[in-house]
Amino acid sequence: MSEGVYWLPLGGAGEIGMNVYLYGLGAEEDPEWLMVDCGITFGNGTVPGVDVILPEIAWIEERRHRLSGLVLTHAHEDHLGAVHYLWHRLRCPVYATPFAAAVLRSKLTEAGLQNQVPLHVIPLSGKFEVGSFKLQYVTMTHSIPEPNLLMIDTPHGRIAHSGDFKFDPRPVIGEPVDKATLKAYGDAGVTALIADSTNVLTEGDGESESDLLKDLTRIIDAATGQVAVTCFATNVARLRTICAAAAATGRHVCLVGRSLHKMSGIARQMGLLNGVEDFIGEKEAGFIPEDKLLYICTGCQGEPRGALSRISHDGHRDVKLKPGALVIFSSRIIPGNELSVQRIQNALVRHGMTVLTWRDAHVHVSGHPARGELKKLYDLLRPEILVPMHGESIHLREQAKWAETCGIPKTLVAENGSMVRLSPNGPTVVDNVPVGRYGLDGQRLIAFDGDVIRGRNRVIFNGSALVTVVLDGKGHLVATPQVSVQGLIEEAEQGLLEEAEAAAAGAVNEVPRSCLKNDDEVSDAVKVAVRRVFRGAIGKKPAMQVHLVRV
Repeated sequence: MSEGVYWLPLGGAGEIGMNVYLYGLGAEEDPEWLMVDCGITFGNGTVPGVDVILPEIAWIEERRHRLSGLVLTHAHEDHLGAVHYLWHRLRCPVYATPFAAAVLRSKLTEAGLQNQVPLHVIPLSGKFEVGSFKLQYVTMTHSIPEPNLLMIDTPHGRIAHSGDFKFDPRPVIGEPVDKATLKAYGDAGVTALIADSTNVLTEGDGESESDLLKDLTRIIDAATGQVAVTCFATNVARLRTICAAAAATGRHVCLVGRSLHKMSGIARQMGLLNGVEDFIGEKEAGFIPEDKLLYICTGCQGEPRGALSRISHDGHRDVKLKPGALVIFSSRIIPGNELSVQRIQNALVRHGMTVLTWRDAHVHVSGHPARGELKKLYDLLRPEILVPMHGESIHLREQAKWAETCGIPKTLVAENGSMVRLSPNGPTVVDNVPVGRYGLDGQRLIAFDGDVIRGRNRVIFNGSALVTVVLDGKGHLVATPQVSVQGLIEEAEQGLLEEAEAAAAGAVNEVPRSCLKNDDEVSDAVKVAVRRVFRGAIGKKPAMQVHLVRV
């Protein structure tokens, strides 16, 4: 029975978003587990009716008696956004620094869980223990307050879990990266670094958030009419930067979007927006001259329910942008959201507005490490092993190559479901566990490979047909079957309905007498006949349903 330390991603390895990582300690057959982060990702319109996507955690749910706790690295949705949906399946203590705890507490309150979840607030740079794991938060910089690298000490090695980070020498909020602590751990020895891969394809170093203010101010100052800026609601530093640019150009700020109001409220409570003028309400904004107002909107990733999506289609109750307005996208597009963002940008341009993105001007700086910043972390920690996380396959493999170039002796690329043993002798995949996704559909979670989503996709791609068949006690037709369809034929093709109804009647009449009292036999015959009509005429096999009535 070998003992060791294990890393198991249930989300976030092979994709950007939905970060859920497990660390195991002890015997391979039944280790003690620590969960790091529990996040969501957002739908991009490819799955009908689903805007929020969560990880399948059945594997660790079955072992929750061995789950000592959940530790959150920071407050981004893709790192803590699933906690209030999934905690009832885990029922473990949760640990976070103050800002992440405040954001989570707000979500728990909305979900009615505020008095159920044991939430432990750990100070910045704090050391603490969760079960057999000895942990320390190490201050990093990122596009949200209080990002942390998590140092995990075990009897079988020291693991550094980077969280999301960058090296910003002049952060707008919070302290710079705690290089001294990182170096001290590196001097003492780090077995493995599990590191953010999001921006590994970018050469050099990233920019400081402080570098953005000058150019944003210049761009906004040159605008003579309406100005709207969209960014991530959680990027409180960007919120400060935009507000500073607005103040410098004589504009008041109006926040548009529920998540911006919620996040700014938490930030004000924690003193992170001290000195920032109170925001203007959406109704009040209509009475302020256009050249004295700046809107900050949610929806930078094309979210259908985001404020900017509604504004772009003139569907917002209070905010109307006119031709000539300047709309600044102060963010980059998360892979997978390209079509959603382009749809909104095209709508804005179509209405005569000017759209400005990071490709056009200096309106955004990334919160993730470019190659140069990754190397800085490697040099400070000097790990024996590098395992990339938080990235699509191309990002993971590129970071492994980069780490080898930088002198890290052992690397391993592993995606969701791969259980990796982190040994000084080298990392090894020792098992593979089932992983999957759930979509938030209204108030319930539905499996991506379940009947609901499969059914919706069939209807979307092939349309649907409902056949009503009424039989008497002997199984004979009382009337001609009725066929109704959705998403299948045009007005000019209505004649197909009569053909389908005749085919249904013929199918019933051809059912053997011995089978006429079997509903399944009759229904199956009708489905085959009607589907054959539509397939022959228009090349589609609709989702079929037969409503069989006996009188």
